[in-house]
Amino acid sequence: MKLKVGIFDSGIGGFTVLNSLLLKNKEVEVLYLADIERNPYGDRNIDEIRIIAAQICNWFEDKDLDALLVACNTTNSCAFDILRDRLNIPCFDLIDSVSEIISSSRVGILATPATIKSSFYKRIIESKYKDIKVFQQSCPEFVYEIEKMPLDFEKIKNLSDIYLEPLLEQNINEIILGCTHYPLIYDILRKKIPSGIKIIDPSIALINKFNKYFYKEKYCDEVPSYEDVNFFATGKIEEFTIKVSNWLGINKKISLVNLRTYT
Repeated sequence: MKLKVGIFDSGIGGFTVLNSLLLKNKEVEVLYLADIERNPYGDRNIDEIRIIAAQICNWFEDKDLDALLVACNTTNSCAFDILRDRLNIPCFDLIDSVSEIISSSRVGILATPATIKSSFYKRIIESKYKDIKVFQQSCPEFVYEIEKMPLDFEKIKNLSDIYLEPLLEQNINEIILGCTHYPLIYDILRKKIPSGIKIIDPSIALINKFNKYFYKEKYCDEVPSYEDVNFFATGKIEEFTIKVSNWLGINKKISLVNLRTYT
């Protein structure tokens, strides 16, 4: 019997979590919710994000989920308690999951302004490791650029230089991509970051934790199957349909939902 799993993000960033899930699991049915209407979350204040999290919970409440995967670092850092406590199902988050696989004493975080302001990454990591140094870098323009069609590669490369410089000056050993959008530009970042510095995608740690919880057998596929994935969006259906096609290589129906009615 397939596990029914919910995934949500403000946009396409959650595709990184979706792909990590599907590459390691074939017996899952997925409901993917994209809050396109209010994308990006990273510039919003904590109160707004917590209201949105409550609306997301209310929408997922009657979907009979077996688990929720929090595919948005900003919501994770500002409102994970709401998601965890209201849904009463296993909720798997990015930040706690990735904090368990840190292997160096100097770690950099690239994330949205809201995530950096919350300092949730920093607090969680420093609470688990003695004598660790965590350096945070806000990346206010990344999500806007990654969501654009087509991508402005030169703009993204220039922004990468700006955002990476302060972290690289700190002689870090690892960089955590603290927004699920950022692994979508992994190839650009890898060329900018010295080869001796490890780049960590938290979605992989999240899925490993998910699999361990459900005692899933080891499974790995080279190409994910989206047959049992249903997509929902809060607006811009045509635009999101194109993004699903561009990033995932599939044509799927996108259902329109209104989260504001789930207050």
